[in-house]
Amino acid sequence: MEKTITDDLEALLDILPPHIRQSLVDTEDRRELLEVVLDLGRLPEARFAKREVTLDKREVTEEDIEYVTERISNFGDDNRAGIERTLHRISAIRNRKGRIVGLTCRVGRAVYGTIHIIEDLVQTGKSILLLGRPGVGKTTMLREVARVLATEFGKRVIIVDTSNEIAGDGDIPHPAIGHARRMQVTTPSMQHAVMIEAVENHMPEVIVIDEIGTALEAQAARTIAERGVQLVGTAHGNTLENLMMNPTLADLIGGIQSVTLGDEEARRRGTQKSILERMSAPTFDILVEIQDWDRVTIHLDVGEAVDTILRGQPPATETRWPDEDGEVHIERIVPEVTERRTPVQKQAIKKDSNHRLFLFGVNRGRMEQVADDMQVSLELVNSLENATLLVTSKKYYRQKPKKVKEAEASNVPIFVLRGNTPPQIRQLLNTIYPTKVPRQSSSFEQALTEAENAVEQVRSGEETVELSPQSAYIRRLQHLIAERNALGSQSTGKDPNRRVRIFRG
Repeated sequence: MEKTITDDLEALLDILPPHIRQSLVDTEDRRELLEVVLDLGRLPEARFAKREVTLDKREVTEEDIEYVTERISNFGDDNRAGIERTLHRISAIRNRKGRIVGLTCRVGRAVYGTIHIIEDLVQTGKSILLLGRPGVGKTTMLREVARVLATEFGKRVIIVDTSNEIAGDGDIPHPAIGHARRMQVTTPSMQHAVMIEAVENHMPEVIVIDEIGTALEAQAARTIAERGVQLVGTAHGNTLENLMMNPTLADLIGGIQSVTLGDEEARRRGTQKSILERMSAPTFDILVEIQDWDRVTIHLDVGEAVDTILRGQPPATETRWPDEDGEVHIERIVPEVTERRTPVQKQAIKKDSNHRLFLFGVNRGRMEQVADDMQVSLELVNSLENATLLVTSKKYYRQKPKKVKEAEASNVPIFVLRGNTPPQIRQLLNTIYPTKVPRQSSSFEQALTEAENAVEQVRSGEETVELSPQSAYIRRLQHLIAERNALGSQSTGKDPNRRVRIFRG
């Protein structure tokens, strides 16, 4: 489906003071406008995707700000207002007395066709969580999901619209949501209550919610999912790992708890005694990381992905993007280093401490740094003739350059890294070198190991042991380890240097 964009730009221009409005009218690329910034005592600015423009040589006055505020709706508790029956958002900056001293007038655009890339997932009826940095198009995609499910598939869709960003300002929702119904929220702190009200009073098949950000909202989302209603929402964070580190939102992906294993079970698993495990089924079945307007990375099974990460391994993902003709391409990423061998090779590559690596398209300094961290004696050679392995990236391997063809012709094994990153390099070294190479622990594991070591030190006679600074969520897990070992603990210091002290209780 070809994308169609509507922006009601004239409605936004009409609320601006005449001298500022005229500057924008005279701008050729005003259709690329992102927002207009009016700060008291500063020059007015227009921000585009790739540049910023000063709109007038005169500084913004109180009269200019008043001119805008008189032509928009009232500001809510979140300091946001809008223009009726449009998607534009006006956000206020106030001084200590509550007077408005700055305005950000953000252009709201309805983009039809944005969910073509994930439409098959939306149709499954599974709950989907969208993540991504600000401005990457989460709300735009959410709006289109509501329209497609309500209008094209005839489902009963309720939008919980906290700041009127999804369906626009005013009592009549914007046409971009199609036949979906919209419930407004009087104040952001009541969003969770409206979510539950939507389920109890209006019998929806789908609930759409933007910006799940509090523990109450996460709990309401779980309640909705448990009642068999499809939930499509967004949350603060860019990646699945972000949510796992967020104690408030971790419940959306099942929550994480520290579990202490018995000695025999720990030996059987080959792990430390305290491990991290997922507490329950995730609220959302599928997680979509929006990398750009036309590119997403998908975790098709959130529970399995979380479990894999907690085991210290990268999860399997699916990356999608459309080409110029609108056809969606799908690349499934295998969470292991891919080994490539020519058909004439009969022997599997064994772990060996005498490998000579020839790097092609792989950062040599990064490889050496990872090897140092892992205490691996690495031998890199400058010619393919002296190499026992050629290491390259997926990007280069696909292009079939001369060196790759030479390696295949010479029966030199080729290892293809999914990405030119330290985790991928670490997997490679763990694969080709003997098992005595220590595996790099995740930040979770390192924090738990540090807490366990502190417990042993206190038991051995130390009065108190202070751990390294950690996030609130990890500190909570460290407190739990101390409690299970009948020791006392407390957090000291201020973020980002707040840390746990373990002592005799």
